[in-house]
Amino acid sequence: MTPLPPPTTTLTADEARRIALRAQGLLGTPDRKAGPRGTLRHLGAIQLDTISVLARSHELIPYARLGALPRKEVESAYWTPDSPTGPHAFEYWSHAACVLPIEEWPHFAFRRRAYRNRPHWNHPLPDGVYDQVVKQLRAEGPLTATDLGGAKKTSEWWDWSGTKVAVERALMYGEVVCVERRGWKRVYDLAERAIPAHLLHDDLDDRECVRRLVALAGKALGVGTRADIADYHRLRADQFDDVVEDSGLVPVTVEGWGKPAWADPQALETPPRGRHRTTLLSPFDSLIWERARTERIFGFTHRLEAYVPKPKRVHGYFAMPVLSGGRLVGRVDPARENGTLVAKQVSLDGAKAVPAVAQALVEAASWVGYRDIRIERVDPPELHEALTTETRRALFTALR
Repeated sequence: MTPLPPPTTTLTADEARRIALRAQGLLGTPDRKAGPRGTLRHLGAIQLDTISVLARSHELIPYARLGALPRKEVESAYWTPDSPTGPHAFEYWSHAACVLPIEEWPHFAFRRRAYRNRPHWNHPLPDGVYDQVVKQLRAEGPLTATDLGGAKKTSEWWDWSGTKVAVERALMYGEVVCVERRGWKRVYDLAERAIPAHLLHDDLDDRECVRRLVALAGKALGVGTRADIADYHRLRADQFDDVVEDSGLVPVTVEGWGKPAWADPQALETPPRGRHRTTLLSPFDSLIWERARTERIFGFTHRLEAYVPKPKRVHGYFAMPVLSGGRLVGRVDPARENGTLVAKQVSLDGAKAVPAVAQALVEAASWVGYRDIRIERVDPPELHEALTTETRRALFTALR
């Protein structure tokens, strides 16, 4: 790695936190006119996940920034196969399985090449199945895996059929894309039909692709360490090192971080000011993707417990951090039950968190069309009555 110039800017930990919040669209006036499509372009990636409790993660992320917008508006921002202007997004592997702005298709050429050159796969692929899937899509597409011949060999969720393995591999290679979702099933079509012609190429070399993704990640984070920025699109540390000098990011020092950091120069130009969002966050929100970063910035340990055995869970199956005043002040593990939003378990960072958590619960209930809220367990237990009372008061005010 070429030695970088020493940092010329020193940020306090509080300044870095506020820069990060603004960069993530959670501090300042939200761009409601741009809607969820604007949120996608601003963040550069929105993670997908199969879990749906309050709502699916790709819905929760624009909700956290824009408030209770129509959920159909979110869907149409991502998957619009019949749009006269063409698709606005595509699904691919970034931080994880993510929705990505369509204009970034060329910059994932390095990853498509890597998948094509991959020497082994977890799922075996019978001879001829890949070509058959592509041939069928060309003749009949767009199609789901079921339309193509079936997604599973057995009832076990991981036991994909040869058809499903083939079409997913074609998606990773970039020959196929997901053009919409039907009941959460991917609908596949050939990339040559779905991706605008001026974007459908793998002309950029690996270094240019990575340089672009490092720049985008730095902008979306505002300020971050090498691990923070590389993790955003799941890049290797050596890939980051190779391009950071040409990425446009500038080295900075953040008090208390103990590691070198880089910032988006535009984020340093204006002090971050404005209104803080109070909201429930998806556990897959890009504000809290990287656990070490979340602990460093917010002093908050975040862990999704959906895959933890129930007896070992501390905060609940889908505990959603509560953001308020630029701090993470608690967690809510939600459920929906016969028109009632159920807070199965609430963890509070002291009594001062009660109004914020109540506000977040009421807004979330309104968003999913529920008119009642039930609070079950609260930690600490002595705040149960205060939270219940404040939530009822806020709900009554909202429904008047």
